[in-house]
Amino acid sequence: MLNKLRLFTYLSAITMLSACATSKTSDNDSTLETYNRAVYNFNTQFNKYILKPAAQGYRKITNTYTRERVNNALANIKEPISAVNHLLQGEPVDSGKSIARFALNTTLGLAGTYDVAENGWNLEKNKTGFDDTLATWGVPDGPFFMLPFVGPSTPRAATGLLADSAVNPVYWTTIHDANVHDKIYYSYVAVNGIALYESKMDILDDLERNSVDFYSTMKSAYLQNRKGKSDDSDSISYDFEMEEDEED
Repeated sequence: MLNKLRLFTYLSAITMLSACATSKTSDNDSTLETYNRAVYNFNTQFNKYILKPAAQGYRKITNTYTRERVNNALANIKEPISAVNHLLQGEPVDSGKSIARFALNTTLGLAGTYDVAENGWNLEKNKTGFDDTLATWGVPDGPFFMLPFVGPSTPRAATGLLADSAVNPVYWTTIHDANVHDKIYYSYVAVNGIALYESKMDILDDLERNSVDFYSTMKSAYLQNRKGKSDDSDSISYDFEMEEDEED
């Protein structure tokens, strides 16, 4: 109950912050610049000494085929998130497809390691999340800010991240047992983070090498890729997440 109350409080606070953001807050607003750069520096050190070495080790002990299987399985776990949010967005057909994909890939696809739903039944993945749902409901994005460990975000994106985490099957199937939850859920978070970073590691290294100010470059790229989720746009198809769900 305490965890649920805490999650509800976080979601409410962040959603209110997002809703209060007005057009006066531009992408170049420097109000949060000091905070953002401090968190960016922290994340840089965390990535340099912990996440990147872990991702490099993961790449070294696996091959492309194995990493594809892992990425497929991680993507499959998130299908219920898409199913719930398609429903919240008034898209019951797409919600049903996500449920069907999850059922088929979890069983016939060997725990999601193979995307048999798309390859055998032509059920293409249509990923969405609570961030997209809030955009559909007209909730403004809010100012850019950095999240510890996570990276670039906005109030709406952060709210979406928290809400999607609560819908994640790994979270709600283990929440009733604290010992099991902590071991399984945080292990899942670690594996997911390492796999996602490994999939984008070369791109990030290249961007950093060719950037005079990597923070500014990253901020610009993030905001550019969120334009598809702008409040006055019907398109919500772009998502600048450090994620690449590879399929066989």
